[in-house]
Amino acid sequence: MFFSGEIRGKGESRLQVLRLDGVSKSYPNGTVAVQDANLEVGEGELISFVGPSGCGKSTIFQMVAGLSKQTAGEIEILGGSTGQARRDNAISFVFQEATLMPWASVRDNVALPLKLRKLPPKQQEEEAERVLELVGLKDHAKSLPRQLSGGMRMRVSIARSLIAKPRILLMDEPFGALDEITRQTLQEELLSIWQRSKGMTVLFVTHNAFEAVYLSNRILVMTPRPGRISREIEVDVPYPRGEQFRSSAEFSRFVGLVNESLKH
Repeated sequence: MFFSGEIRGKGESRLQVLRLDGVSKSYPNGTVAVQDANLEVGEGELISFVGPSGCGKSTIFQMVAGLSKQTAGEIEILGGSTGQARRDNAISFVFQEATLMPWASVRDNVALPLKLRKLPPKQQEEEAERVLELVGLKDHAKSLPRQLSGGMRMRVSIARSLIAKPRILLMDEPFGALDEITRQTLQEELLSIWQRSKGMTVLFVTHNAFEAVYLSNRILVMTPRPGRISREIEVDVPYPRGEQFRSSAEFSRFVGLVNESLKH
């Protein structure tokens, strides 16, 4: 079912994993949340969506994840429908809140997607151990969510999203409620996981221009409702990125571009 289309740019080509063609979302009360969104996403990209509250960023993610149906346009994922992508476990979603089962251990929370697919318990445990090590929580496998800090709970949520080895990871403001030090630490860990993921595509919603610039190879700026993708900013800075990039003039220039785009 994998689509053979490619996206080309700056001397490289990527397998196209996601395409939005004229996608809009309207509600029965007449509210137009998203209007005529067009987008092509290549394999292994990390793209951030920025824009004012209510501009449709989360709505786009819900439509891509198959949690909400567009009222116009077409969404194609890996050459097929959103429903097919969900059935193939090609997409995982990390929400703003960790949404963990408070009565279950960290390992059981992480293994939940595999349990729902009725995989053998031994495989569930092994895969949970693998992703917990990836996010630095292997020593907390038996802990309960209430015993963890906010940043650690978000790591558990990320581990749960990774256990099915998704092709596309949707992250809707996952670090928004965290303090700045924890937020920056998780940004660095996300980049490390993404770079080791062998082609996983990450779409990331944030209100924070600094976060968008640090993480992304492309930033999509959205207008106030009805939400449209008004500008694309390519952050052509090589990975890995570190503290030196955060304090550079180039970083400040990109942040200024994002903020200026949001104003207009």
